[in-house]
Amino acid sequence: NTRKDNAVLILHALSGDAHAAGWHEGDKKPGWWDNMIGPGKAFDTDKYFIISSNVLGGCKGSTGPSSINPATGKPYGLDFPMITISDMVKVQKYLIDYLGIKKLLSLVGGSMGGMQVLQWVATYPGMVLSAIPIATGLKHSPQQIAFNEVGRQAIMSDLEWKNGDYYGSASPKRGLALARMIGHITYMSDISMEQKFSRKLKNGNYSFSFHPDFEVEGYLHYKGDDFVKRFDANSYLYITKAIDYFDLSADSVLVSKSREENIRFLVISFKSDWLYPPYQSVAIVRKLKAGSVDASYCEIDSSYGHDAFLIEIREETSLIKHFLNRIYRELENGR
Repeated sequence: NTRKDNAVLILHALSGDAHAAGWHEGDKKPGWWDNMIGPGKAFDTDKYFIISSNVLGGCKGSTGPSSINPATGKPYGLDFPMITISDMVKVQKYLIDYLGIKKLLSLVGGSMGGMQVLQWVATYPGMVLSAIPIATGLKHSPQQIAFNEVGRQAIMSDLEWKNGDYYGSASPKRGLALARMIGHITYMSDISMEQKFSRKLKNGNYSFSFHPDFEVEGYLHYKGDDFVKRFDANSYLYITKAIDYFDLSADSVLVSKSREENIRFLVISFKSDWLYPPYQSVAIVRKLKAGSVDASYCEIDSSYGHDAFLIEIREETSLIKHFLNRIYRELENGR
């Protein structure tokens, strides 16, 4: 709007991008959160100004290891500097400044997007009215770091990786596909896998070979093969490392500045999420409430695992609509 006080910044997860909603020419499917963004939806575009950008270090427009290094005229590769979640947020702040927005009505993101939400509040609290971190935590646990490291090793063990200097030649597709297969297991749950696949066979009979027999095997291969068509292996290395470095568990600024700026939080987790289990979201809420910060919490009873933040649209819509309406109403009344 003309007052620029209705902006909501959507922050994507590891494999996401700026295309959060709608259709682009040639698309086979809409943006990754299309069911949540649009007229009458959770993030009502008739009411709010929605912003979504690609993260620093990625491969969908913002500068990353596949970008051209002006000093050499070639892709950065491993000459690209190591980055953090804080670096991603600093770049996003340049965008918000460019748009002339002084304060965001809300920040929202799931998984790595939730980390960016928390980092935004800790770094630029005066620019935030409210925050919605979903299925995330204050820091990466040893188990989360372990899964990321196995994925990175899958890429770096691929002979086509060539120490990150593969641009213009064959890329480490097998390693990246394997990293995605490993990651995708963590996005689901035992219950959702049973419901989706059970022990169903692809062709009705055992092959008695090492070809994929079970539908779940075929599904993981499909996910891996599809991922390499849209993602860069080096970006996967850099972004997962940035996630592992993330740790606001001992940061007092997050709480103190949230209290001073009266930032309101809605924290959401999912019962079957074992990658970012509910106790990690509870830790965020407890930290905030111990500092007298206005924080609401909801654990959604879902069987979809970590991917639930992309799937449980009805429940999330109800929670987020109510929360944003409250924030916007307070803003209107206080003007």
